Amino acid sequence: MNQDSSIASRLAQVQDRIRNAALKVGRAADSVTLLPVSKTFGEEAIREAVKAGVRRFGENKAQEIRSKYEPLADCGIEWVMIGHLQTNKAKDVARMASEIQSLDRIDLAIALDRRLQQEGRAIDALVQVKTSSEPSKYGLPPEELPGFLRQVARDLPTLRIKGLMTLAINAKDEAAVRACFRKLRDLRDQMRQEAIAGIELDRLSMGMSGDFEIAVEEGSTEVRIGTAIFGGRIYGDDYYWPENPAAARR
Repeated sequence: MNQDSSIASRLAQVQDRIRNAALKVGRAADSVTLLPVSKTFGEEAIREAVKAGVRRFGENKAQEIRSKYEPLADCGIEWVMIGHLQTNKAKDVARMASEIQSLDRIDLAIALDRRLQQEGRAIDALVQVKTSSEPSKYGLPPEELPGFLRQVARDLPTLRIKGLMTLAINAKDEAAVRACFRKLRDLRDQMRQEAIAGIELDRLSMGMSGDFEIAVEEGSTEVRIGTAIFGGRIYGDDYYWPENPAAARR
């Protein structure tokens, strides 16, 4: 692999694009965090990214975190769960992840809290909100967010709510994509006005390889980038976001 196609080189290119997108709208160049997404990639690629300075990696499946946790234990990696999580996989995230960005329903929050208490741990969490009409996208309905935040703050002490996450509509229409990100930002602003005790909403995780510059323009504080850093994947997104979300929850 030549230098121009190395993970380190692509990582630097993405970081430059993030900075430029932030500066374009008058934001500080360092106001957006990059979360590399290593789903489907193995130890060699992840170690290359670690060598380039990465320590946090996003994964879509709990079983991938589990399979990589021990072989890469010497790297000091913080694993971030960003994909839909079934409640029966909560134990893996509670034991091995430092954060979950896909907290999208109360039964999952309860299951995670129970497991985290058993592990004697607490983790940061972002609430995933559904901002598009696509049936393949998961997320808490926006109208349910206030009650959800209050219940977590009141009853589930091991989940430290730090912000919100969303997946934009998969479309070529930039206005439609931008509207998803703007909706999450506006929702965050509304929730801040309610000032729910114990809840911080400083973070907005939105934007992936195909739309992260738009997300940065709309206020994202963290972008989740996989393909632009690691290259193409074996599986398509339907492997991670099934067409029937209700079936996948079981």
